[in-house]
Amino acid sequence: MTNIPELNPNQSIELLKELHILTRDGKLNQDSRRKLKQVYHLVNFIEPLFNDVLTHNANPVLVDHGAGKSYLGFILYDLLLKQLDAGQVIGIETRAELVEKSKQLALQLGFKRMSFEHLSVEASISSNIIPDKVDLVTALHACNTATDDAIQFGLKKHASYMVLVPCCQAEVASVLRQHKNESFGKTSLSEIWRHPIHTREFGSQITNVLRCLQLEAAGYSVTVTELVGWEHSVKNELIIAKYIGQPRKNAAERIAHILHELNLESMRDRFVAEI
Repeated sequence: MTNIPELNPNQSIELLKELHILTRDGKLNQDSRRKLKQVYHLVNFIEPLFNDVLTHNANPVLVDHGAGKSYLGFILYDLLLKQLDAGQVIGIETRAELVEKSKQLALQLGFKRMSFEHLSVEASISSNIIPDKVDLVTALHACNTATDDAIQFGLKKHASYMVLVPCCQAEVASVLRQHKNESFGKTSLSEIWRHPIHTREFGSQITNVLRCLQLEAAGYSVTVTELVGWEHSVKNELIIAKYIGQPRKNAAERIAHILHELNLESMRDRFVAEI
């Protein structure tokens, strides 16, 4: 193994090269050292959750929803599952070419307990390929409604944990924009999103607020923090949800009130969970 102090023991050099974290000659430059630090930072959030799952399930199922190139799934398998005798990582992605590339890389690396499925959101929930119960659902920089898709999947699959890094939340902002004139006459709060840049920023903020309430209404405890260092942008919010089986009493009412107050009632189906 390449002697690089920053690497974890038994970490796959070949994988890190494929992910462009290591250079082709197996070295770290300034940029790749930054990328490696970012990888470890995210895994540091997920590892305690994974270890908690292991205390009651020796064969954990991790699902990377909206996986893209399955960057996160490969890293989690390499650092958390590779040394175990059981457990699997499933990547779900709607783009067939990315699924095929991930399959080829897993074969190349000998990651036998990784699988990749070309499935729509609805199919991923109903398909018998995916277990009825999964332990941990991740969604890294899942654009716009893809984060909501991951949440719906996690709810239907009774996930013990969800780890979400949302990205490009445009849907709520679009509805705010569509009803802006009507909202001016309805509530003075519309000043919060009167200017276009505020519409975008407030839309993104309220989207994640509603997502957290949705999770709490479904029996999850929620922690929201910054994913510091993952990327140099404001898309740096990390939502961690743990299923505790105790719905927050007023969460559903808060969702309804917010949707009414902000003239977003047309989005009720997006944020009111049906388990």
